[in-house]
Amino acid sequence: MTALSALFMRDLRLAWRHGGGALMGVLFFLIVVTLIPFAVGPDLALLQRIGPAMLWIGALLASLLGLDRLFAVDHEDGSLDVILMGQAPLELTVLTKGLAHWLTTGVPLVIAAPLLGLLLNLDITATAAVALTLLAGTPALTFIGLIGAALSVALRRGGLLLAVLVMPLTVPVLIFGVSASNAAVSGPVPFGVPLTILCALSLMSLVIGPFAAAAALRQDME
Repeated sequence: MTALSALFMRDLRLAWRHGGGALMGVLFFLIVVTLIPFAVGPDLALLQRIGPAMLWIGALLASLLGLDRLFAVDHEDGSLDVILMGQAPLELTVLTKGLAHWLTTGVPLVIAAPLLGLLLNLDITATAAVALTLLAGTPALTFIGLIGAALSVALRRGGLLLAVLVMPLTVPVLIFGVSASNAAVSGPVPFGVPLTILCALSLMSLVIGPFAAAAALRQDME
């Protein structure tokens, strides 16, 4: 547990020092949301209608920014070999790195979502619903992304392959995240139904993601 906690704190520090960490994701999120009103025009009703979907798309794209460096940094400096030969189970190590990544990328997006919702003319109910769905769904984005990051760790230009691998797998998360946000505003589906499915997707990815990523890392390093 001491080694895992040290790895957790190390990844938190690296996420802030290299590439801006949470700041880069939030800035990218802001850019995406800011450009949308220029694209669709000054129709406030239209912005309010598509706002939850646009916030979710922006959060999805922003969450992919740092995934390509999740294992690549360790691979470049040799730390990944030490991790693979360590006494701690590789699945727990991958889970620890995933939690650190979610805290430095997913949580800041959840915090920023209500503020950015004002740019899309969303009311308090809609912004709160989007923030809650992002809190429930961003763990799924992170732990699905772990698998793609592990598969592309030893490849050049792995970031492009990572996006190709991860984006199709995140479609169910996007669908139920937007459905839950829209249900909180206009219905007719109860808000709890898609939110429950979204939580189930996050729990499922939390269980499957570390095992699949650990298996991919073992295969890549052989």
